[in-house]
Amino acid sequence: MSEFSYVIKQILLDNNLSQQKMADILGVNQTTVGQWLSEKKKPGYDSILALYKKFGVTPNELFGIE
Repeated sequence: MSEFSYVIKQILLDNNLSQQKMADILGVNQTTVGQWLSEKKKPGYDSILALYKKFGVTPNELFGIE
């Protein structure tokens, strides 16, 4: 499991969110969140920024950069 899919899964669990609810919060569709979790797609710039603003996850944390 890649770092970004792990972090997104943790956000879902920690905040008791469904994929649809996270999608609504971030302004993307549920399919996009599902693709992040299955590693078919990585979050784009706007989604990375929204993850930071809404959940406090920095881009470095999201992608496992120290």
